[in-house]
Amino acid sequence: MKLVKKILDKFNGLYYPQEYLCFAKGLFYQPLHVYLVTDTHIIKDITNQHLFVGYCPLVLAFADPGLPASIQLIFSHELLKPNELYERKDALASLDLYLIKKQRASHNNIFYYEGTHGAHHFLSDFHQSVNRVSNTWFNKKPGNVFLHDNLYTQVQIAYAVPRIISLITVSDGSLFNLFPTDLHGQPDEEHYIISLRVGGKACEQVEAAGKVLLSQVHAELYQMVYGLGKNHMQELKPRENFPFSQSLSKQLQWPLPEHALAYKELVLINSFVHGIHKILLFKISSARQISDEMDTLAHIHNSYATWRHKTGLTGNYLLR
Repeated sequence: MKLVKKILDKFNGLYYPQEYLCFAKGLFYQPLHVYLVTDTHIIKDITNQHLFVGYCPLVLAFADPGLPASIQLIFSHELLKPNELYERKDALASLDLYLIKKQRASHNNIFYYEGTHGAHHFLSDFHQSVNRVSNTWFNKKPGNVFLHDNLYTQVQIAYAVPRIISLITVSDGSLFNLFPTDLHGQPDEEHYIISLRVGGKACEQVEAAGKVLLSQVHAELYQMVYGLGKNHMQELKPRENFPFSQSLSKQLQWPLPEHALAYKELVLINSFVHGIHKILLFKISSARQISDEMDTLAHIHNSYATWRHKTGLTGNYLLR
């Protein structure tokens, strides 16, 4: 089977050896635009108005009450205006989604949509077929979330938009845990959403504490941040087991991670389970910007990064 894997890897069309590529968000030039569309008309640009909060199934969140029950998004490098007609060639990828939940958050509502179908042109049809075979044969491993059929394509599309990888600190008052998340975002001025794996120790610890410290960190910490992924299934430990600095957050007085660029202190107010995710809604109790956001750690999927390479768009990637 190792030989088969080598053959599939040779013909998968992917330029980079890693599935996800890290970079400093402010140095990622000419990113994709995400548009809400109907038929062949642009409704509006929602690049910065959607949150990616689930990948099994795919879940996006919005704070826009004007969205219908079923929506379609396209991902394009073209600058398109509301009511403008777009051509098929303008859509590098598309996602179809339907409304699964409306959640009350103070004076607003948050709307959650689940993906039903995705299609993209990051890779040729042949290379996409090879990747689907490789995914089916080699990604069904114990402890690994298998993305079946079209869900694999949907996730590749969602990760074509730069997703910030932040660090979550949780504590019981004396012991700590520190782990990364890229399924999160701020729907309005008062609230924050974080999605964690149902049954994971990290999720249990956050629910028990009822509060977290969410930190954006410098891109140069990318290897350390990926290494902290194992902590989603680790017990709370003494402070010295983690790469904390001497700085403390304003209210919780919890230690900040090394090279933190910004942080938010969050209080848990609600949650629900969908698929493998527990989607947690928080109230923002304090926030501070420490340094320039341009250096914030983010990542994208290899399939879109490969398309960028072929079309001459730079990535400034930090390869692990």
